[in-house]
Amino acid sequence: MTDANLSISYPDDDMIILIPARMAASRLPNKPMADIAGKPLIEHVWSAAIKSKLAPVHVATDHQAIFDHITAIGGNAVMTKPSHPSGSDRIYEAISKIDPDGKYQKLINLQGDLPTITTSAIEKLAQLLNQQRCELATLVSRANDDEITKPQVVKAVMSWHEDDITGRAHYFSREAVPHNATEYWHHIGLYGWQRSALEKFVSLPPSPLEQTEKLEQLRAIEAGMIVEAAQIDEAPGGVDTMEDLNAIRALFDNA
Repeated sequence: MTDANLSISYPDDDMIILIPARMAASRLPNKPMADIAGKPLIEHVWSAAIKSKLAPVHVATDHQAIFDHITAIGGNAVMTKPSHPSGSDRIYEAISKIDPDGKYQKLINLQGDLPTITTSAIEKLAQLLNQQRCELATLVSRANDDEITKPQVVKAVMSWHEDDITGRAHYFSREAVPHNATEYWHHIGLYGWQRSALEKFVSLPPSPLEQTEKLEQLRAIEAGMIVEAAQIDEAPGGVDTMEDLNAIRALFDNA
């Protein structure tokens, strides 16, 4: 089939979208190939990235079945080592293979387990990264009462710029922080990296706060990197467990 990245004029010739996808997820093995409305989960994420028309899209995977599926539907995929501890490490290996000469200096890390991700969310992340105010860009949405107390919903401690929709992230936690806040911010695990920042990040050992909270973005903060976030209206549904998968399947079936 035709390469889905061809015949498209992209607004930024130094940006690329990378989607890390590994098969051996501990809580839901074979997750990227799980069927949702007749398509594997990874295809839904890939399709949203392609529809954004922001940048070339590559899936970075450790499994031949994912590679074969993406290339069969006309996409680009690159094989990476199965031993990577995080998606950040995986996309760094991928970009090193795809672009050894350094054409792409802005990298969108689009998590491969967000089948309801919207093109508008990806666009907002790209816009924030293009402002060049930060080494790492991400997204947040207002947390509802139920999400505030859930440890699987990561909260971001934010201070906002004058536009009230972008701001600096100072900390991330699984707890309800900051204490006694009037509103809490649900961190959405999409990242926009300046390439030099990603290179620095993967060269560093896991940091103390990262190991305490089990959140790799804290390594960037402990290393002194500026992390900016933009608000979106609603967090996309992620798939970590069979319960999540069944809920997403029901959502698609009722759409």
